[in-house]
Amino acid sequence: MQRTVWLTGMLPFVLIISAGLTVLLTIPLLWLYRRAVLRSMRLAAGSASPVAAPPAAASLVGLPLDVRTVGVDAATPAATAYRDGQRSLRRFALVHVLAGLAYAAVFTIVWMTWVTPGFILTRALWFLAVYSWLVVIVLGLVAAASRPARVAIAAGYAAVVLAVAGYALARNPALAPGELVTFWLTANALETVLVVAFLVRRLRAVGPLVLAFVTAGVTGALFGVQLAGVDENVLRRVAEVGFAAGLGATGVFVAMHVVGFVMLAVVGWFILRRLARRYQRKLLSDQILVVYAVVLVFAVGQSIPLVFSGWALISTGIVAFAAYVAVSRVGIKLLLRPGPAAHGPTLLLLRVFALGARSQRLFDALSTRWLRIGSMALIAGPDLVTAIVEPHEFLDFVAGRLSRRFVRGTADLERRLAEVDTEADRDGRFRTNEFFCHADTWQETIRRLAGRCDAVLMDLRGFAPSNAGCLYEIGQLLDGVPLGRVVFLVDGTTDREFLRSTFARLWAAVPPGSPNRRLEAPRVTLFSIQRASGRAIGGLLRLLLASRPDGDVRHDDVAVVAS
Repeated sequence: MQRTVWLTGMLPFVLIISAGLTVLLTIPLLWLYRRAVLRSMRLAAGSASPVAAPPAAASLVGLPLDVRTVGVDAATPAATAYRDGQRSLRRFALVHVLAGLAYAAVFTIVWMTWVTPGFILTRALWFLAVYSWLVVIVLGLVAAASRPARVAIAAGYAAVVLAVAGYALARNPALAPGELVTFWLTANALETVLVVAFLVRRLRAVGPLVLAFVTAGVTGALFGVQLAGVDENVLRRVAEVGFAAGLGATGVFVAMHVVGFVMLAVVGWFILRRLARRYQRKLLSDQILVVYAVVLVFAVGQSIPLVFSGWALISTGIVAFAAYVAVSRVGIKLLLRPGPAAHGPTLLLLRVFALGARSQRLFDALSTRWLRIGSMALIAGPDLVTAIVEPHEFLDFVAGRLSRRFVRGTADLERRLAEVDTEADRDGRFRTNEFFCHADTWQETIRRLAGRCDAVLMDLRGFAPSNAGCLYEIGQLLDGVPLGRVVFLVDGTTDREFLRSTFARLWAAVPPGSPNRRLEAPRVTLFSIQRASGRAIGGLLRLLLASRPDGDVRHDDVAVVAS
């Protein structure tokens, strides 16, 4: 097969088939992963230490608990950690903008050197604008905390493209607008569809890993058949072996694809294991892994049309990908890389598991900004179990070793708490520490985590009398965590009357030794939110970080609204 035919025909076919198979495989794999986790959550470890149930309401005499609701407009001053996190997020976005421009510059140089020789400023600006579309997708992944933010990024890019297109049309009256539109779609449409296929929220956690594995296998399946077809003697020998095994012509053809898939899939599996080990050693972050997967898909896809001007130009994508990686690494090292002991505050996220997609939207928006400030801890639940899948956890599941991720008892919990990752990765982003618990280990895990975290956010949207697990968690927070560190998230679906009666009942049962019994003005803070907008998340983070050393929120600095 001619090289041009392979590069312009088979390579796009590999990309399309790989992306399609990635979606088809990831959906059932995540479903099986979720089912396995939930099944283990319902089981008892058998070695866990019993946890005493919260005491019944007692007639303790003390100050009443004040329950106040604050809104999105709460005038909470920005803490230093909040400002540092915002600065880190902006610098991280800048790094990827510069890396994306370097990527686009490679394609621009190739176009103006080999495809359409000669430097013309208008043409150079147009190529840069077209191949910078990749930056929009990357920024939407790593820097946008809400849908309006992603729309704003896309709108800014559209304004730049329209300005460059207008300038080009003004300078060249013979140029038709349809030609510019066609060129943009040819350069970006297919790659965008392929990337979106494995970056939807429910597939994003493991999509890049599955894509790498599947692409290796599909390449092996197709390349093996083509390689055998080059030499008639090799093809005859393969057919003889297949016929001897009782296969017909169709069976031999299918077997050739299967063998080729398996051979390179094994290579893909070793690549995945290497990526997982690099992640565990903090040499690679989950976010960078996703970004590089996106860039690689664009790099390969956008190189294909260049082959018609010379088959060697297929290497343009590899060079552009290398430029992106090099600039991003240098930028991270110069602007973001933390010191050897860069720690930040730890946020414990508790929630009503029944929220489902709403939990995922809040987590996406919250993690985009909080993980630039500090680490996050949470208990695995059905709402987020497929949204937070670390590479080594997923590979353990595929290998049948998921059970070792679950907390099995007090000694095991102590070990896992000692291994909690509170240091920033090389790109300045902290990690989420997810605890997998059995039915008899989650209560002790909650109690230990609540006592060691710097801030606690409990999502009580949808809270109702049926949420028995939340009652235990609220009781533990009132009992052992200074109220200044805790914020309860509510909205219109929260049963406010039941929540207030719950606070009153559990507050009456708080023992005299609790740190909250010593507060001069014990107060519970409810943060009312309608949607996880960037403005709402910013207000929530400022409130979580606005605490005194003694754990009392500076309520004199918070604008209180009617509850």
